[in-house]
Amino acid sequence: ISSPFETSMRLPPHHYKTFSSRLQYQLILSAVGKLQESGFYWGPMSGKEANSLLGPEPAGTFLVRDSSDRRHFFTLSVKTASGPKNLRIQCDGTTFFLQSDPKSSQAAPRFDCVLKLVHHYMPPRGNVNGGGPRSTYFIHSGSEKVPLELLRPLSTNLSSLQHLCRKTVNGHLDISGKRDQLPLPLKEFLQEYDAPI
Repeated sequence: ISSPFETSMRLPPHHYKTFSSRLQYQLILSAVGKLQESGFYWGPMSGKEANSLLGPEPAGTFLVRDSSDRRHFFTLSVKTASGPKNLRIQCDGTTFFLQSDPKSSQAAPRFDCVLKLVHHYMPPRGNVNGGGPRSTYFIHSGSEKVPLELLRPLSTNLSSLQHLCRKTVNGHLDISGKRDQLPLPLKEFLQEYDAPI
């Protein structure tokens, strides 16, 4: 059986659910490419393994991994004040979003990229200590209601200096307005990974 992914992806084809459309296939392929660049994508991993990795870390530490539930593609695992939690990242074919609380009247925000979803739930730049996330999302576990706080990704390896510079440039909105003045190869390099995390 041939893999639906390019060989450079090196992902087991059986790990993902069936794609609902060609558009969803392209969306997931793009997401995997960007996640692999991120440095905090751990690929195939169980919830138990993620909890073990996050256990000794401070609250707010997170990672993205493949979902062990075949109905979903990715899971966001995060260390909260009450311990590690695993949140499924939903995909409707064109967007990614966290599962909504059935008691909430508001729909979860949707994004065309997993990195944009993660960045949305991080505190605004320069406000890591006490500003709270941009949009409060609560994790419901039994009778417990814990706010989602994404403060620090758990890295799989050291990023290259080029990638660290790219993330820094992407994090400065005032610079991104001047992208048109940059040489084409540099613009393309910044666009390949357009997230500040």
